[in-house]
This record gives sequence, C-alpha cells and structure tokens, in this order.
Amino acid sequence: MTKIEGGSYKPLSKESMQSIHETAMKVFEKVGIQVNSKEALGLLKHTDAQVDERTQRVMIPADMVMDLVSKAPSEITLCGRDKKHDAILGGTRVYAGTGGTALNIIDRKDGHKRVATLNDLKEIARLVDGLDNIHIFMLPVYPTDVPVEKVDVSRFFAGLDNTRKHIIGGVYTLEGIRQVIKMAELIAGSPRELRERPILSMITCCSISPFKVDSLYGDMLANIAKAGIPVVCPAEPLCGATSPVTLAGTLVVQVVDSLSGVVISQLANPGTPVIYGSVASNTDLRDMKYITGSVEMGLLNAGGAQMAQFYELPFYATGGMSDSNTIDAQCGYESSITTLLCALAGANFIHDAAGLMEFALTMNCEKLVIDNEILGMVMRAVRGIEVNDETLAFDVIKKAGPGGHFISRRHTRTHMRKEHYVPTLSNREFREKWEAEGSKDVFQKAKERVEEILDKPGHSLPAHLRSRILTQIPDIIC
Repeated sequence: MTKIEGGSYKPLSKESMQSIHETAMKVFEKVGIQVNSKEALGLLKHTDAQVDERTQRVMIPADMVMDLVSKAPSEITLCGRDKKHDAILGGTRVYAGTGGTALNIIDRKDGHKRVATLNDLKEIARLVDGLDNIHIFMLPVYPTDVPVEKVDVSRFFAGLDNTRKHIIGGVYTLEGIRQVIKMAELIAGSPRELRERPILSMITCCSISPFKVDSLYGDMLANIAKAGIPVVCPAEPLCGATSPVTLAGTLVVQVVDSLSGVVISQLANPGTPVIYGSVASNTDLRDMKYITGSVEMGLLNAGGAQMAQFYELPFYATGGMSDSNTIDAQCGYESSITTLLCALAGANFIHDAAGLMEFALTMNCEKLVIDNEILGMVMRAVRGIEVNDETLAFDVIKKAGPGGHFISRRHTRTHMRKEHYVPTLSNREFREKWEAEGSKDVFQKAKERVEEILDKPGHSLPAHLRSRILTQIPDIIC
C-alpha cells in the first residue's frame, strides 16, 4: 500500500503538548484511576503504583507510566490477507477505514432503516474490498441475528471471508477472543505466523471516561495482550459530560484514559503491539447527547494524533461520521471536515471514516461509497505539493514559452494521473450533457456503484481452508 505521510496540520504547539502531558501525569499521580478489572488490578499490585484495594483506586508514578509506554512498539503493521493491503501504523502515516459498531443499517433495496444482520456485514466487507481509499475493514455493524456467545467469531469470520484487507473489531466475550484467535491462526498457518503477520486486531474499550477501567474489558485487554495480538485502547471523553467542556481539558482526560490501557497491556505482556486511541468528541449543549459531526471532534482527534506522536505510539483516531439522518450536504461537509483534520495531523488509522451516520447509530452503503470519494480527495490533500526539478518543470516551461500551451507535452501525460485526483462520483460535465445522461446526483451514482461491486464475485477464503475452520470452530454462523 502506498505510504502517505501527514503531520502538516498542528493544532497544538510543542508547549501545549508538554502542558497536556504534564497535567495528565499529575492526574495519574494525584487523582488516580479506578481499576475494576481483577486481572489489571492484580498486575498493578506488583508495581510501584499505590493501590487502594477497597476503592480500587490506583495512583501511578509518572516515571512508571512513561517506562511502560516506552515498552510498546512505536510502529505496528496491520496485515491484510493480501500483502498489498498491509498498513504500517506509526509516525505520521495515514490510513482510513470503516468503524462501528452500528446497530442499524439503511436497507439498500427500500431505503428504510432496520436492524443490521450478519448478511449485511458480509456485503459491507465485499464493498470495502472493492473501494480503494478504504484501507482497513473495521467491523461496522452488530449482527442482531447472531447470539452473543457466537457473535465475536461469526463477525470476524464474516470479515475475513469477504475482504482481503486487515480486519479490526470490538469483542464481547473472553471465549469469543479465544475462538477468534484460533480461527486467525488457522488462516495464517500457525500461531507464530499470525504473530508475525497479524491479519486481525481487536479493540477493548476498557477505559470509561473519566479514569475508570471496566471490569470485563480490563480483563479482555490483559488476555489479548498476553496472546500477543494487536489491541486498540481507545478512550471516549465527551466535552462537558465525561470531561471538561474545554478541548484542552478533554485532551487531558483522553491521554490518561488511553494511556491507562497502554499501561495495562505492557504490564500483561511487555512489547504488546498496542494502539493508542481516541473517540473524543463533544456533546450537544442543548440536551447533552453525543455528537459525531462537529468540527471540535476533528480538532480533538487531530490534537490526539499529535499526542500520540509525542508518546511515539501508533494512533487510532475518529473522523468521517455525520449526525445527519440522510445523505445530504450536512452529511458531506461533516464527514469531510473531521476526516481532513485528522488526516492532515497525521492520524495513523482514522476509523469511522466511511459509512456511518445518524450519531454513529446507522450504517449506509451509499455513504460508504461517497466517503471513499471523500477519502481520495483527503489523501491527495495529505500528500501535499511535491517540489523538485521534475515538478517545477522549468525545461517544459522554457520550451512552451510565452503564450504556449502544455496540453500535448510528454510531461503532462507523465504526471496528469498521479498529480491530480480523478473523482469517480463527482459531476464535472456541463448541464446539457449531465441532463442527457440522466441528471444523476451523487447518491444515485453511489447506489449504482454499490450494486456494481456486489454483482461481482467476492474474494472468499479458499474452500479447503474455509471448510477446515468451520469444522474446528462450530460456533461460527455463516
């Protein structure tokens, strides 16, 4: 996969990053975190942290936090089933993907909202496989037709069986984690080969803002870390609700909550590939509900990208969603602004960047295709302007001279496609031709693109391997 470096947009100065860091360390030392996970609390008891077993509050020295953070890899490769889809997270490299986990989907046949099913998840995976600007497949819906004890392994199987891109998703049970890892080992070839080329990773929302480690998800995080599987530790502070109303104060909470996950992962297994994460946003100050399409969400996650770079950790950001209930101008500008801010700041993996709307409650396949177009433009912006002797084109300019043109020049033919993003949905025709071709808007074109991709054969797992997996893991529903 082509490497694209961001980092040109810096909402935080070096002094601001240092101030956020120092305040976060004071929280670890003087406020502490409440650790409700038995496994995590047990790990912390054998450290220099001050543990109050009655309240489960843990005060952690700043030097201990930073020592554990330093043990985490600064770069992680999320591998695809096909190597061309490998994504190297770290530094200011930028990739984008879907997000989740939405409970609803807009039915692509009748346009009505309904609960999502396992078949929807399979179709979305096939769509993502055919969209070039969506690099990573995060399991975006919860299949309501699958029992909870079978949902983990069934969701991951649906992803692995329908796209060649890296699969990332949340998990719900400890047994589900075990089954998912076993399945991935079968596909990779062995436990060792899976650790060398991780074709999947997991998300544990173990931190509940502010400063609480969940009992179940803390245990899950420790177990995933011990297994050596890449794990994301996101935090979701909300301005004015679970964090201060100021963006700087919210970033402090986000740093503490996400680093808490990093600390636990490194105590469980030093060197665990862990991804520092942010789902930080703000609230609608009229009724305090969670919102996803605000410019502040973009700012918070761009600032989060800078803090990840400060700690030299791979970063999982959030952008690209909309609070709109339909595919309209609001849906487009909200998705574009938050994604662009994250990407320009060098966020490594922007999740939720395609397909989600209606406060992240609903998945929409047409929006998935439209967001793929937005992401193409965003990635072009992140590349910036390349300046060298070839692109300055002095010799070409000299040959053309005053009043000349560049249409037929070899230089134009050589650079036109890589220098300029060519959209697949946007209309660039005069009205007369547009009307003659049916006056189609972007939504209609996206709908046609959805059907075009789904009408083609998918890229399922090899039949013999598929059969072996289904035989050895009977809990999979497919």
